[in-house]
Amino acid sequence: MAGKPLTPRARTRTRRSSAGPPLNTVQPATEVCLELQDYGRLTKSAIEFFRTGNSPNPQAQAARLAEQFFQQNRSLFHLLQVDAWRDYDGADVLLNLESRGAVGAVPLRSPLTARHDFGLVVQPRFPWKGIGPMLAEMGWLVSPSPLKLPLLRRSERRVPLWVLSFMVLARLKALLDRLDRRFEVTTETRPAPKGRIEWTQYATRQMPRGDFLSVPCTFPDLRDDRRLKGVIRFSIEKQLRSLETQSEQGAFIHRLIALAESLLLRVHGINARRPAMGEMQVWLRRPLRTDVFTQGLQAIEWTVDERGLAGLSDLEGIPWMMPMEQFFEAWVETVLRTVARKTGDALKTGRRRETVSPLKCVICIEPCSADWHLPLPHSARRKELT
Repeated sequence: MAGKPLTPRARTRTRRSSAGPPLNTVQPATEVCLELQDYGRLTKSAIEFFRTGNSPNPQAQAARLAEQFFQQNRSLFHLLQVDAWRDYDGADVLLNLESRGAVGAVPLRSPLTARHDFGLVVQPRFPWKGIGPMLAEMGWLVSPSPLKLPLLRRSERRVPLWVLSFMVLARLKALLDRLDRRFEVTTETRPAPKGRIEWTQYATRQMPRGDFLSVPCTFPDLRDDRRLKGVIRFSIEKQLRSLETQSEQGAFIHRLIALAESLLLRVHGINARRPAMGEMQVWLRRPLRTDVFTQGLQAIEWTVDERGLAGLSDLEGIPWMMPMEQFFEAWVETVLRTVARKTGDALKTGRRRETVSPLKCVICIEPCSADWHLPLPHSARRKELT
């Protein structure tokens, strides 16, 4: 034993295997949007929506995800006037959605990733081919309005492009109405000195030709922002080309085309230019910027990036909404304005804050032969002619 070298004994370690099976991860859902109509109802399996079928207890996991899903998106459901709750029928956990009087599309936060991977789309019961002429006949008193929310994962191809075109043109019109003038340093040849005289240019170019009354001057001048107006013209021309391809939608498209052409005249003489990279961020960092200025730049960004309204196609879209009760009241207001014009009466509406009459309101108009009564929503005043 003394002559043998000592060698360390190799230690063998045995790894303990886990007793239970590994946890199954929940795969992200492939269906990103929940779709229903206004004043409609949607029931969907939470196990299929969250794809928890491979988990050891799919019902319990789907119920927890559904509860977290509703808590995270309660404000967004309320924005589109959608009631959301969960049920259990003994075999599956059900997601129940019931909409009211608003249409639109909003992003929904996923309980799996904590990102806006899901979406909610509420479609109008009436097709857009019928809504479009009514909006034009009403003079665009109401229209889909964009929301200050993250972009959806998909955009709505079934919503016609003229809907977004009207929103963009309306914002560009407001931007042109309130576009501030600014001082720009310019160099011009003038008949009289103004500002700083460019003596070198005057001595080498004007005097040798005997043109003594042409004085090159550099001075600050109060002008419109020509670079911003060039980007506005680029956006108007792009929207105009889009509207010209939709003339088969109806006669109201020609009214939008006329609106675009009237805006194009306001930027006449300015070359259209696409905004450079980073130029939009520079404009957004301007001091004393207004909401109209910010919304106008956002409309330009939509046009440049060719984004559509959010819904069920493959591109990212803009969240939007439109209350259908305001749409109905605006249509009734349009009809009764025509009646009041023929009868010599006056019409007051709640939309203009001209009246705050009760919810139940009746207007009575007395024609030549017989009386008739027309029930109205709360936006119309009570009028009696007896």
